Amino acid sequence: MTDTKRLRIAIQKSGRLSTDCQNLFKQLGIKLNLREQKLIAHSTNMPIDILRVRHNDIPGLVMDGVCDLGIVGENELVEMQAERQRLSLPSKVNKLAKLDFGYCRLALAWPQELGLIDKNWFQDKKIATTYPAILSEYLTRENISASLVNLSGSVEVAPRAGLADAICDLVSTGATLEANGLMQGETIMESYACLIQSPTLDCSNKSALIEKLLPRLKAVKQAKESKYIMLHAPKARLKEICDLLPGTGQPTMLALAGSDEIVALHMVSQETLFWETMESLKQLGASSILVMPIEKMME
Repeated sequence: MTDTKRLRIAIQKSGRLSTDCQNLFKQLGIKLNLREQKLIAHSTNMPIDILRVRHNDIPGLVMDGVCDLGIVGENELVEMQAERQRLSLPSKVNKLAKLDFGYCRLALAWPQELGLIDKNWFQDKKIATTYPAILSEYLTRENISASLVNLSGSVEVAPRAGLADAICDLVSTGATLEANGLMQGETIMESYACLIQSPTLDCSNKSALIEKLLPRLKAVKQAKESKYIMLHAPKARLKEICDLLPGTGQPTMLALAGSDEIVALHMVSQETLFWETMESLKQLGASSILVMPIEKMME
């Protein structure tokens, strides 16, 4: 019998997004008893159950209140919302956070032998896709009249098989498109994984647990985007050095033994171009520059 007081979170059963979700749970301090063949995993330190399902089932499970939370790609969420609206089924969710993993993009592609083309080429053509709602919205916005061929997989083979003139599919590196003789075109949607909540959630204990997890989620994201910097800096160039390192607060300055002109500077910075930045810091007289990752950070 299912304990309805436990928070239920739906994630992808397998694949890169599943691995990213499991890593996130670990960073959030959620301990899980995961087994490869089991579709439900129970947390051993929090009242949380993880349901491992197909990625395109996650939005519906959250919309219907079967699961309280879900982690799903924005592309899947938008497509499922459009489909359920068409069928007059519940389609609302509360989007709690956009995550920093699961990036992909939905792009148009066509046979390489056609070379470069413009949007007018798609008029009255057949386009194969797994995301008809997103593609339809794009075509309407661009005033393009085209026929859609709905496929659940292997969209890349559609032009060679004579099923369509072009495709609209998820692209990461573009290697799959190239291997199937296709040229990559315009990106019509960029997508990240997002955390969604059921609008029917009505449990104070579950809501309190979510409110506890959200600051942790924010802290994990901030830690990934930041670095801890330690360096020796000449006092005369402190302002210029700090301007190179946008931080989350004021830096800590410590006196160095035997020197009145140089201080030790410690700070958290969100700067990402560290090789170039370190070289600029050196030109300003900084030395002993250390850049370290941050595991956890809470303001």
